[in-house]
Amino acid sequence: MSADPEAGRGEGQEGGSAEAELPEVFAALLGDYERHLAAERGLSDHTVRAYLGDVRSLLDHAGRMGRSAPEQIDLRTLRSWLAKQQTTGHSRTTLSRRATAARVFCGWLVRTGRAEVDAGAALGSPKPHRALPPVLRRDEVESLIAAAISAAEDGTAVGMRDIAVLEVLYATGARVGEVVGLDLDDVDYERRVIRVLGKGRKERMVPFGGPAGRGLDRWVVRGRPQLLTDSSGPALFLGARGGRLDQRAVRTLVHRRLADVPGAPDLGPHGLRHSTATHLLEGGADLRSVQELLGHASLATTQIYTHVSSDRLRNAYRQAHPRA
Repeated sequence: MSADPEAGRGEGQEGGSAEAELPEVFAALLGDYERHLAAERGLSDHTVRAYLGDVRSLLDHAGRMGRSAPEQIDLRTLRSWLAKQQTTGHSRTTLSRRATAARVFCGWLVRTGRAEVDAGAALGSPKPHRALPPVLRRDEVESLIAAAISAAEDGTAVGMRDIAVLEVLYATGARVGEVVGLDLDDVDYERRVIRVLGKGRKERMVPFGGPAGRGLDRWVVRGRPQLLTDSSGPALFLGARGGRLDQRAVRTLVHRRLADVPGAPDLGPHGLRHSTATHLLEGGADLRSVQELLGHASLATTQIYTHVSSDRLRNAYRQAHPRA
């Protein structure tokens, strides 16, 4: 149910199953909240599932504490719930995310007249550890693309598509969901930009370079027509059966091609996004530009890549400087 691999564990250790039935009032409340998240806030399915998993856990805990109505979910309930999560071994990052989910939920309760007091407004949360994301070196990216080109020597449509997908992922730093969501008219070949629909359905224009442009042109002109069916619609990237390419297929592609690169970390598409951001900053791009390109709402999210660049610089210094 949750975006975090730990979500789904722990709730079930609070005296019953994580899937135990909620009290009728709370079950109805969760259904209303799901509709709000999906219809009114325009969140992705992945984010909606994560929020619902956290709120369901909170409501289950509230029920076990004897709470039977939304207005009874007070600060003590929230703190007790987070404390229980901590005792079952959840990480600081998970606890921080769940505290955020509780605050958002409690704010919604007040706005919709289901509660008078916003219990979440006073809820603190542990500061999550900001782990440095693993990234590829530039030569490893070159080897990744070369592996895809080598695998596509037979000239198949799928091979041409795979090259184009990898080129676009790295050229733009776009999320995998954004890439598979592209339509044909989202690509401006003359200006070399693509129109991306990001989180919260926010649109942004992202540039791409010559290699990605050539890969896209080859795929659209020669490869895509071979997979085209009546159900293809305007989708830029197609699966083997002609429908829009699935995110799972892209993840499989990245893992498979990286296996051909000696010593490269086993990253998914998001690892290519991290690599793009890091390489841009290492090449002299300013932080604000990288934030805009990636579609980050907060500059603080983008700043983690400066730590990656600094860490690499320190390692290079230690290895190369005679008096390091």
